[in-house]
Amino acid sequence: MNKTEYSGLKKIVSWNVNSVNARLPHLLDYLRTEQPDILCLQELKCMTEKYPKADIEALGYGSQVFGQKAYNGVAILSKSPLELVSENFEDNAADVSARFIACRQNDVVFMCAYVPNGQSLGSEKFLFKLDWLHRMRKYLEAKFSPRDKIVLVGDFNIAPDDRDVYDPVGWKEHIHCSAQERESLSLVTRFGFIDTFRIHNQKNGQFSWWDYRDGSFLENRGLRIDLIFATPSMALKCKGSRIAFEQRSKERPSDHAPVESFFDI
Repeated sequence: MNKTEYSGLKKIVSWNVNSVNARLPHLLDYLRTEQPDILCLQELKCMTEKYPKADIEALGYGSQVFGQKAYNGVAILSKSPLELVSENFEDNAADVSARFIACRQNDVVFMCAYVPNGQSLGSEKFLFKLDWLHRMRKYLEAKFSPRDKIVLVGDFNIAPDDRDVYDPVGWKEHIHCSAQERESLSLVTRFGFIDTFRIHNQKNGQFSWWDYRDGSFLENRGLRIDLIFATPSMALKCKGSRIAFEQRSKERPSDHAPVESFFDI
């Protein structure tokens, strides 16, 4: 899908920037040139007060920010006002990590998630990852309906199926690709979410993350772990989706590329 094809559509983007301040020149250039309507950022790696609010506002974007020192952090950017709905899952869990934010704009709820990495199968961090996804499902059930207009985006740290892995045999039952992780992600999506990228593209070999090491990006050895989901009423309005690979080829980039979906709303 080229730029002329999505002219007039609402552009919703998910991007793990791997430090918003380190990647600020790329972020500002993306806002100037690509003009997303909604941009959801993950892995800010800064406290809310250290977020580059003034630079972003200078380009006409407001932000709802949920930051954390050195780790995690999520934000939703828009030129139109956003009403904060929640930070994390409001479930009284002993979880201080800033990994989830939801905002409302008119009658649409936008959710930005940074799912825990999980480290290794069976580890404490892995169990936390699975539990975190189960908590997300409970949050959705408690506050929303599949009939609502919801767009859930983020770095899910899970490749949904083998098409999303450059080497499915080598990655089988490894972190990001295990059956347990995929089932936990499926638990979330069975709430009523559709993968908007797969509405328009069924091919394998299209990834959103590549390791910094060993020429992974140049050889396209990656994973598709950055996802844009929508409830049925919103998915029907999705007219295209792409991965902005060109952002990954810049100097000192994030290891993730932005994922873009375009909606007729």
